[in-house]
Amino acid sequence: MSVAATSRRAWRTALVLPALCLVWGAWAAGVQVQVLDGAGQPLGGAVVFLESAEARRLVKPLEVQEVSQENKQFLPAVRVLTVGTEVRFPNRDTVRHHVYSFSPAKKFELKLYTGTPAQPVLFDQPGVVVLGCNIHDHMVGWIVVLDTPYFAQTPATGGGASIGPVPPGSYRLRAWHPRLPVGAAAQEQALTVTAGGATATVRMTGLAP
Repeated sequence: MSVAATSRRAWRTALVLPALCLVWGAWAAGVQVQVLDGAGQPLGGAVVFLESAEARRLVKPLEVQEVSQENKQFLPAVRVLTVGTEVRFPNRDTVRHHVYSFSPAKKFELKLYTGTPAQPVLFDQPGVVVLGCNIHDHMVGWIVVLDTPYFAQTPATGGGASIGPVPPGSYRLRAWHPRLPVGAAAQEQALTVTAGGATATVRMTGLAP
């Protein structure tokens, strides 16, 4: 290819890329979600996500995630991921743990061990997976498996969550919190996202103290 042809191609690329960025910016924007408890106070640690048929077609597994055991706790206490994602469970305590779940979305068991099991655990169905330890009954954790790429968590101290960018369309905005009863479905409401994005407020009731 001649130098002149190469220069023309580079010039066309320089023109096209900014145009594509402008189109994407007009096509998708952020969704701001405020989550409140039953008393109307900001609720930290809530998982919010947008579901639709198109979202399910776009979802992809994340890179391998991690839920560790440290000071006889699961860290993080809540891990959010997409369907098809694998998770490692390193034990960083000086005692052995026995990690398990009986949840319908994923039943598994990692018998007494230290260090990191050789094989990660695949989470291939959407749902809330409750983690426990057969040795330390007080240990509890959650893995929220989603079939949408559009999700976020509210800060631990409360405040809003930002999901995005999100293409315009009609969605179900769903919210889940570990203080919901075990097996309770995530609360939901309809949400329309425009090219300029959307804002929503979710009030979660029925939470444990």
